[in-house]
Amino acid sequence: MTTVDSEAPAALVSAPALPDRLSVRGARVHNLRGVDLDLPHRSLIVFTGVSGSGKSSLAFDTIYAEAQRRQVQSMSSFARQFMNEMDKPDVDRLDGLCSVVAVDQRSSASRNPRSTVGTVTEVYDLMRVLWARVGRGHCTDCAAELVDQACPAGHDTPLPDLSGPAFSFNLPFGQCPACLGLGSTREVDPALVVPDEARSLDEGALAPWRTVPAERSAAADLVARAGRSTASPWRTLPAELRSALLHGVDGSGTTGAGPISGARFLGVLPWLERRRASAGEGTPDPAEPYLRTVACPGCGGSRLAPAQASVRVGGRGIAEACALPVTSALRFFARLEVADRDRRVIEQAVIEITDRLTFLTEVGLGYLTLDRPARTLSGGEAQRIRLAGQLGTRLFGLLYVLDEPTVGLHPEDTAALIATLRALRDVGNTLVVVEHDHQVIRAADRVVELGPAAGELGGRLMFTGTAEELLDDSDSLTGRFLRDPGGSTARPGGVPRVRRTPRPGREIVVRGARANNLRDVDVTLPLDMLVAVSGVSGAGKSTLVDEILCRAAERALGGDAPPPGDHDEVLGLGAIDRVIRVDQSPIGRSARSTPATYTGILDSVRKVFAQTDEARRRGFKPGRFSFNSPGGRCEDCSGDGTVRVEMGFLPDVFLPCDVCHGARFDAETLAVRHRGRSIADVLAMSVDDAAEFFADLGPVARPLRVLAEVGLGYLRLGQPGNTLSGGEAQRIKLANELQRRPGRHTLYLLDEPTTGLHSLDVARLTGVLHDLVAAGHSVVAVSHSMEVVAAADWVVDLGPGGGADGGLVVAEGSPEHVATGEGATARHLRGLLRV
Repeated sequence: MTTVDSEAPAALVSAPALPDRLSVRGARVHNLRGVDLDLPHRSLIVFTGVSGSGKSSLAFDTIYAEAQRRQVQSMSSFARQFMNEMDKPDVDRLDGLCSVVAVDQRSSASRNPRSTVGTVTEVYDLMRVLWARVGRGHCTDCAAELVDQACPAGHDTPLPDLSGPAFSFNLPFGQCPACLGLGSTREVDPALVVPDEARSLDEGALAPWRTVPAERSAAADLVARAGRSTASPWRTLPAELRSALLHGVDGSGTTGAGPISGARFLGVLPWLERRRASAGEGTPDPAEPYLRTVACPGCGGSRLAPAQASVRVGGRGIAEACALPVTSALRFFARLEVADRDRRVIEQAVIEITDRLTFLTEVGLGYLTLDRPARTLSGGEAQRIRLAGQLGTRLFGLLYVLDEPTVGLHPEDTAALIATLRALRDVGNTLVVVEHDHQVIRAADRVVELGPAAGELGGRLMFTGTAEELLDDSDSLTGRFLRDPGGSTARPGGVPRVRRTPRPGREIVVRGARANNLRDVDVTLPLDMLVAVSGVSGAGKSTLVDEILCRAAERALGGDAPPPGDHDEVLGLGAIDRVIRVDQSPIGRSARSTPATYTGILDSVRKVFAQTDEARRRGFKPGRFSFNSPGGRCEDCSGDGTVRVEMGFLPDVFLPCDVCHGARFDAETLAVRHRGRSIADVLAMSVDDAAEFFADLGPVARPLRVLAEVGLGYLRLGQPGNTLSGGEAQRIKLANELQRRPGRHTLYLLDEPTTGLHSLDVARLTGVLHDLVAAGHSVVAVSHSMEVVAAADWVVDLGPGGGADGGLVVAEGSPEHVATGEGATARHLRGLLRV
């Protein structure tokens, strides 16, 4: 007989056991086809499948959305009006839900320019307490420690305010008055005004010379009066002419007697300042390309007033400590020595700081510095910062939903991330992770695979079980790649590819690269090849390709890119005709941008409809068949196809337009038919169906055929751009490039192109990249994916570590050559290539 404590609260005695599973019945969000699924709580669960198969629709738009909606509904109506309540997902039942936390790739960091890694993680707040409690002020003139609030050498130094707010660069108490806590200022880059003494004006000695025709005419007149040619090298021009071109002359002869007396010219530097001052909010500033960001001369980049910056703990100012990489900062605080009395005061703050820095290291962010601006973080970095913050809460009983936490991580760093996920699971949490990484899939307690394809051909439950069972499932596409990961290095269809070899004289050479953590390295990037730039997180890959190569190439081609990172020179850029950076950003932020509009297919289709007999009889032009402009679109919904219904405290609801019923066009426009189909019917077609329908119309058929070749045959032509995944958006951009006629040699630069891609899609992507090379172009891809590295013609591996431990060239050569060397990339590449 069971005895019940008579004094125990009744509610506690009768409380039901916590549910042991999360149950989904009839999920139909987006392309999901009535998915039924049971997931065990307190487990690490991975959702995988080809891109567009419905993983995020199930994890975020169904499970997370309903859990968040129920959480918000439990609040008062007053509180709910300030909450972003999500729509009720299209699902029959969801049981076993608990409090939910979404950790996705949308940066949660403030866009405030003063926001840093230190402030986002709240480590800086703890450091402010530390420096305020036990910091020692120093003279701002001689750096001697203050004694009785005075400099021992007698300098009249300002006294620091040793309070917490005084170390905040977001508040006026301690921020530098010159830069208001930004740590930097903008100035005209002298290297842009006169980049080369040997250049002439026509060659770009003064960058704005080619920018504003009216000013150029005035400057040309000034040069003509001086009796000099615009083709003369800058160093040969008279000093008074150079001064007049830079600073201007008002026509009164104030520059002195001589050939330019009486001339009138605004001057390059005043022109830049005037354009900068006149640029309105939201208007691109034409002067920006000629400005550079430099450390504030008042604070040297510390962001603080001199008195506050001079306060030291353990021999370092607070700004100096923030400039350390997380791994170095962790060592500094772990070894911090202070007096016993001070240690008792700051002991808890030091424990909190070291804990948070340890969590950042565990999620692969040890290379970041605490003063790194938050707005410069990638989506993957911002997500892992949030994940590190969740580790510190030590809460249990939560449901975490994560979106590819391995984005931006080298395989060498993935093991530490897996340990972090398991630590969250082991304290009693449930983790649902949308992921393609093989290491994470193998580490999962349960794997859920959706498919079999993408879009309307996906949305079905293909497999659920353990990772071991997935490996044994002969029908699983993911299981096939897990069993034979090297198979993804071949072209789709399993046909092996012969690697290209470098051609003498056909390369781009970056010399003396010193930006960020690059250590004065020389790098050779062969042209006419697919080149992969690899290395652990923080090794310097993006610095080399984005901040130096991309900017230098755009400037060499006459573009207005920002100044490149610190380097000596970039050789070989004369061999390229244009440079294109292809990323995974959306093709459009609204429903008005579609695959048809982005690729130009709709322009050709509109012309086809305008040439029909019915359109000619009605006098319709191509513009009539655009849903973005008045004339033929439905004016009740302005061509959106939906109308917004405001629901007060509840989320707004979008319903099909009552007039056009989602067709976007008015009745007269829809009455025009081409082979029995209206313009709305065409926009509702899949790429594959449209390619068959327009097979005999070259301007329409070619881009459709290329879209199908890159694996996007399932997309609808009119599908809103804001509903596409990052991988889909990137492949649309690549297809748009592939459909161009062969011609100018283009350098394509890609940064982490495999984000959001299944191994099958990676194989398709590498095939597309090789097609670009075969068409006469060059491709450089920054990637942590060993599948991309193994498929490349040439590899440049940076490292050996991240942050201060990186910035060197570890290896260069074919993937097979790199795999025989040392380092993290070589170890993981050997297993893939079996060398």
